[in-house]
Amino acid sequence: MPPAPSPKVSREHSFSLVWVVPALAVAIGAWMGIRELANLGPEISIDFADSAGVEAGRTTLEYKGMAVGTVEAVDLRRDLKGVTLRLRLRKNAASLANADSKFWIVHPEIGLSGVHGLETLVSGVRLNVLPGGGSQAKHFTGLDETPAPEVTDEGRSFILNADKLGSLTTGAPVFYREFKVGSVEASRLADDSTAVLIRIHIAEPYKDLVRTSTKFWNTGGFSFKVNLFGAQLKDTSLESLISGGVSFATPDTPPLAPAAEAGAHFGLASEPDKDAGKWSPKIPVQSPDSLVPKPDNAGIIPALIK
Repeated sequence: MPPAPSPKVSREHSFSLVWVVPALAVAIGAWMGIRELANLGPEISIDFADSAGVEAGRTTLEYKGMAVGTVEAVDLRRDLKGVTLRLRLRKNAASLANADSKFWIVHPEIGLSGVHGLETLVSGVRLNVLPGGGSQAKHFTGLDETPAPEVTDEGRSFILNADKLGSLTTGAPVFYREFKVGSVEASRLADDSTAVLIRIHIAEPYKDLVRTSTKFWNTGGFSFKVNLFGAQLKDTSLESLISGGVSFATPDTPPLAPAAEAGAHFGLASEPDKDAGKWSPKIPVQSPDSLVPKPDNAGIIPALIK
């Protein structure tokens, strides 16, 4: 009986598709890691009084609604007087690390012209930045509160003297005929502590509405009065109810008083003058560009600007 043939051993290696997915995952992970490293910017540190709500690896720094950095570590300062946050900026946000930049932690709050930061109740707190000039820096001292809104138009600012601040906050609205024409910029005690000084800013188109005889009053808060003639509820907007507000009017007794100069001082009353609702002086204002009809729409002029 002839011997059985020897088995042939094949040395060809078969490729198993089971390795494709892991290999692809490793390649994608490596690519994403390299891309992330390429996007890394400078590391900076910011001192705060406390870090309530800040989490390393989760809390982000935002500018114009975009995440531009992430908190990498939260450390207690050696003097135990606060905390230091270490942040890694993105490469395209490196210019935010200028010496005059201002950083603050956004918490849920009521004020500053309304309700702000409520989304942080769900997403957690975040950091915001107001870019500044100067040379590049690596260490900053954070603000304890949100800074006053940045004024972007020329307009005109005035000082109001009040017995007390009441519900007014930075950013509170300033109204003329219940139309918003400005906002509260800042407030502080007078040098002799006998009054509160409130700086308001009136937008450029409406700056001439403030005359030397103009009367200002506080419209913020909730007021309900009861007397022999019935009950009276103070009429106010939701915005001024939350953050406070200021209204003003000008007597229309001829001749019309001249426009007030920037920095002029006025008293801030708690109630409007009894005749303020009757005052209706004709004062030209500069209409905002959004209300000026375009040449190709000359035949369609909104009734609002007639």
